[in-house]
Amino acid sequence: MKVLHVIPAVAPRYGGPSVAVAGYCRALARAGVQTTIATTNADGDGVLPVPIGEPVRHVGTETWFFPRRGEAFKYSAGLSRWLDASVSRFDAVHIHAVFSHASIAAGRAARRAGVPYIVRPLGSLDPWSLAQNSWKKRLLLWSAAGSLLEQAAGIHFTTSDEARLAAPVAGKSDGRVVPLGIEDSLLDAPLRPMVERTPEILAITRFHPKKNLDALIRAFHSVAGAAPFDRWRLTIAGAGDEDYKRQLVSLAKSGPASDRVEVLDWIEGDEKTQRLLRASIFAVPSHQENFGLALVEALASGLPAIVSGGVNLSFAIADAGAGWISGTDDESIAAAIRLAMGNSLERERRARNARDLARGFTWAAAADQLIDWYGAVAAARSVGARS
Repeated sequence: MKVLHVIPAVAPRYGGPSVAVAGYCRALARAGVQTTIATTNADGDGVLPVPIGEPVRHVGTETWFFPRRGEAFKYSAGLSRWLDASVSRFDAVHIHAVFSHASIAAGRAARRAGVPYIVRPLGSLDPWSLAQNSWKKRLLLWSAAGSLLEQAAGIHFTTSDEARLAAPVAGKSDGRVVPLGIEDSLLDAPLRPMVERTPEILAITRFHPKKNLDALIRAFHSVAGAAPFDRWRLTIAGAGDEDYKRQLVSLAKSGPASDRVEVLDWIEGDEKTQRLLRASIFAVPSHQENFGLALVEALASGLPAIVSGGVNLSFAIADAGAGWISGTDDESIAAAIRLAMGNSLERERRARNARDLARGFTWAAAADQLIDWYGAVAAARSVGARS
């Protein structure tokens, strides 16, 4: 089976979606599916240093990069032409995103070629997300993005809560929940007891206002600025919106815990793993988060999490007793921080629950579900072609 994955961008600054498409493709390849990624060379205001218009190996997968114009919509004439010429070579197309030129062009090319496609909305159909730049999204849903969703062979959600929230917009296409995965090595590593961990709250995320990191910093200052929590640190690592990052750095320096708040560039590999195994609490205070891959990696590492109700995994975390649920306002986040930092026995208990919850998310399991789905939509195409 040959499956094409189309995503607007894969640079690290775009966070979870970039990591997730790589994880899916690697797991699918291990299961015998031939995968290809088509994307742009977007990297914020700059571009990735990659060859254009020719196949290269990126994150272990054959990838085609094309130049884009503009950051928000990422228009790419070259990608559109390549899709028109190449999509018929594939049995199915997996489109990651909705309100982007790459997604709309992929859906249009697939429909013309009679190739079935699945759309992963990345949380963009949640009410909170739709309310951002709402007039542009309404216009796109009325036109090209609406057709993309309505004529899809399926809509790929990563949590049941995402599916529920998107239901009024997602149309009548077959909607299925296939979570993201984590590497088995995170689940196999010995859990480090809380007494051996650093008194540190860690956040690894994309720098964007919807991540609500400014509220996290203000809340930390209000709680950890004095005894008994004046040994605790807050570390935020990420990439993305540089203006927002500068705002975070300024906030970090302006409160009573200024010497214990650090804003770092994106971390990955061994450094990321070691930080997850060393910290005591993970934090995801986002206004909206449809999954949160770094969150599940943290849970697998034995990190109980403070998450807002805007995180679609918050219900699962609450049910499992794997963390603390907050609102998105400063006071609510501060209350959760105070609870989490104030009881080491409770952190230990929730750390064990966190790993148990994370065992339900593996790339191999996700790949198995996707392969069944691809096979079903490809078979339906074959039946339709013969009738």
